[in-house]
Amino acid sequence: MRYVIAMLVAILAAVLATVLVSPRIASWAVGQLTFESPDEVGNLEDGVYMLSNLAALIVGWIIGWVIGGRLVPQRAPPA
Repeated sequence: MRYVIAMLVAILAAVLATVLVSPRIASWAVGQLTFESPDEVGNLEDGVYMLSNLAALIVGWIIGWVIGGRLVPQRAPPA
């Protein structure tokens, strides 16, 4: 059950980051630098976008893992 909770929270965090956070971070990162070609702009924006989504997925997994560990009681070791 702990894995299921971790996966659900990770998916939720990734979706929220994809919609709300990643576009802003990618635009901010591109605005901080100067470029010689539009391809460089696109490559950096795509990379930052994907990296921030991956970070949100990992953070969501960790949060879900902790929540799942607290909600699901641990089994006692066999005697």
